[in-house]
Amino acid sequence: MTYATLDEWIRHEAIPFSLDSSETFNAAIDKVIASLDNSVELLGFGEALHGGEDILMLRNRLFQRLVEKHGYSAIAIESSFPRAHIVNEYVAGRGSASYEAIQDTGFSHGFGQLDANRELVDWMRRYNADPSHRVKLQFYGFDSPTEMMGTDSPRQILHFVLDYLASIDSASDQEHRQRIDALLGQDFDWENPAAMFDPTKAIGLSPAATSLRIGTEELVSELHERRPELVAKSNQSRYLEALAYAAEARQLLNYHAELARNASNRVAKLLGIRDAMAADNLAYIAAQERGRGKTLAFAHNSHMHLEKSQWQWGPDVHTWWPVGAHLNAIFGSRYAIIGSAVGVSEANGIGQPESGTLESRLTAIPGPVRFIPTYKGQGLPTLEIAALPTRSGSKRNQSYFALTPQSFTDFDWLVVLDSTQYSRGGPSLQQQDASTK
Repeated sequence: MTYATLDEWIRHEAIPFSLDSSETFNAAIDKVIASLDNSVELLGFGEALHGGEDILMLRNRLFQRLVEKHGYSAIAIESSFPRAHIVNEYVAGRGSASYEAIQDTGFSHGFGQLDANRELVDWMRRYNADPSHRVKLQFYGFDSPTEMMGTDSPRQILHFVLDYLASIDSASDQEHRQRIDALLGQDFDWENPAAMFDPTKAIGLSPAATSLRIGTEELVSELHERRPELVAKSNQSRYLEALAYAAEARQLLNYHAELARNASNRVAKLLGIRDAMAADNLAYIAAQERGRGKTLAFAHNSHMHLEKSQWQWGPDVHTWWPVGAHLNAIFGSRYAIIGSAVGVSEANGIGQPESGTLESRLTAIPGPVRFIPTYKGQGLPTLEIAALPTRSGSKRNQSYFALTPQSFTDFDWLVVLDSTQYSRGGPSLQQQDASTK
């Protein structure tokens, strides 16, 4: 359908609902899901900022509805891929008996401290404990093991792969392990937070690190070469998991090498490597769930959307291909994305949107929350979109990104909240300003 004005599009297409009304919420979710291509197996849900409590609550309710009504079996969040297996063991009723025991080791970015994440994980654990639920839910992290102020040592990931190999061929494991352990050195040298701002503090291009990259490539090569044997002696799922971890180790070492380069595009390259790793992790996760159910992936809008991402850090503007663009290339119509936006959040330093901005126009219609399809910009007034002013950002939360004209092609749907509180259990905003998106 073609619309003469944006306001006409909003009036005709918006689906208002409330998180306090199960009837309107479920009806809105069902309508959105019915609009998507039947082939969708990976649904992205982006948050407009880190620190939006109501967005997290919406995510939890969305996932529950997707599980109960639409055949979803897994959720993957913007947290470390290798750490998340600890949370998944808890969700399965194995491993640690309390959430407190896993909230730091099982998440990155401090996300285990968020009350909404605890509520999500505990709901999944209760769901799985019900014997009437034949398909058990899986929890994944899909982010690379990197953060703005520090990057993980490759030790944990490489040892995961070596432990897998040891369960099948101890002699081959010992050969690789002795070589790799001799090159790993100290974890602090890999994880030195000063390396983000000073390439000379990074060790990713040292002779030992370069030799470790070669050793890791040879480990990956052996896994590929011996695929039939390794699958037969373990099983396909364990083999693919080990292969995914090996690929993660390879890319993590490439990330460390980039950290050590004094190049003008260094930050953009790091952001690009991180998102490419995250996309590969999601491709692996979706493949693992195929035949069991579909997957919901949750992260910042700037990671999940379809076009290039842009981020201003100090005087520099960095651009890179985000996770969503990679997924679009990998999955095509099997990937869909819902982006989010907020009107006001006093706790996050987000005031009333200026007149004429997209947030102002979207929150002027009934809510307090509404879905609206973007149709990737098709059938919408191009000139009016191009002339849209962008609202001012946040005075307290640097992770907040406003909607722009690009948002029409970035997402399949938008969900717009009148307001949001700050995340329960979240770090102070001063601390959050120093963390990456």
